[in-house]
Amino acid sequence: MSNQTSPATNTRYACAIVLAAGHGRRARETTTEHGVAKQFVELEGKPLLAWSLHTLSSHKDVATVVLVLPASETNAGAWKRYVAEGVSFFAVPGGASRRESTLVGLQAWAASDAYQPDSAVLVHDGARPFASTGLIDRLLNGLENALGAIPCLPVTDTLKTRHDDWLANGPDRSTLTTVQTPQAFHGETLLNAHRAVEANRPETLFTDDASIMEWAGHSCIGINGEADNIKITTPRDWQHAHAIIQTKENSMLEPRTGLGYDVHRLVPGDGVWLCGHFIPHTHKLDGHSDADVGLHALTDALLGTIGEGDIGTHFPPSDSTWKGAASHLFVRHAANLIRKAGGKIINVDVALVAENPKIGPHRDAMIKVMAEALGISKQRVSVKATTNERMGFAGREEGIAAFATASVMVPSDE
Repeated sequence: MSNQTSPATNTRYACAIVLAAGHGRRARETTTEHGVAKQFVELEGKPLLAWSLHTLSSHKDVATVVLVLPASETNAGAWKRYVAEGVSFFAVPGGASRRESTLVGLQAWAASDAYQPDSAVLVHDGARPFASTGLIDRLLNGLENALGAIPCLPVTDTLKTRHDDWLANGPDRSTLTTVQTPQAFHGETLLNAHRAVEANRPETLFTDDASIMEWAGHSCIGINGEADNIKITTPRDWQHAHAIIQTKENSMLEPRTGLGYDVHRLVPGDGVWLCGHFIPHTHKLDGHSDADVGLHALTDALLGTIGEGDIGTHFPPSDSTWKGAASHLFVRHAANLIRKAGGKIINVDVALVAENPKIGPHRDAMIKVMAEALGISKQRVSVKATTNERMGFAGREEGIAAFATASVMVPSDE
């Protein structure tokens, strides 16, 4: 084995080589995208490959990304939008095997202006969408003590050897590990190892770059991998990936609840706007906009979940722009602010207090309008009504009041 002390490796200007030239047939056996390689199939709204590109390029120490694509992929430039701003990016067609594709990526890096002989190189499978920033940190730190650093997970199941239907004791699992990507290396050392294989053993099957380094006489250090850093290989892995995303989203969000209240006077007119729906009536609600008390209360409840003041803060009555405006615009604005803050609306509930008009026949129409304005399903929207038993202003039919609550999940600020 070679001396395990790494030459001075410049981990601050690392190059990430993302391998995405394979076909991935096993991963899409039960998907509808039979003509699409797995790395191009969408996962939660963006291609699987995009997750890896974003994570790697967003790391503070990654200065260059080389994307290795199938030779048939003609729109290589379209992937640049998933790469962090300021990071050098170029794409190259891959080879017939994983090893050849990695060599192509290394040679493209070495021939570029981004090449520095002391740079670290990260080699990553594009079908592993969940490599974390912490994992990359540990890998680059591992290069302080070795020419290569490999993420590993312990083998937890007992291993046996099988001959036909008969089992025999297998190897001691305490000495075994599974490995993942990205794998980190002293870049020039890895490049030279690949060139040596290409020149001397091109027919040899290597399943990862750590194997090539070992063949070339260089040992690699193992660092702790991550259970969520899965590789999408079979159809079931897609289900696992969706579950991981959902769990991560929930773990980073905290629940918030907002309360809203509004009241408007009834004056002679032809009908009232309530929760985005017009109801013919002998009176109308008096106000600067359409005076929809239900949606005004809901807007305040939504704004309250993210500390954004009240409806008057965003749509002051002194501004003629909003005179007669439809109140669903206010609700949509508040919902967009929540989404810009990284939040999502869980459910809303509006209670109207009025003797007349009767709300029941119009409830479904109200819910439909509110769900569309909020961008959520109708099952997450509730509208209810009650009278005030002929007491107070509502009981005397002088006005209509509304209470609203909104439940959202937003990123924690702690």
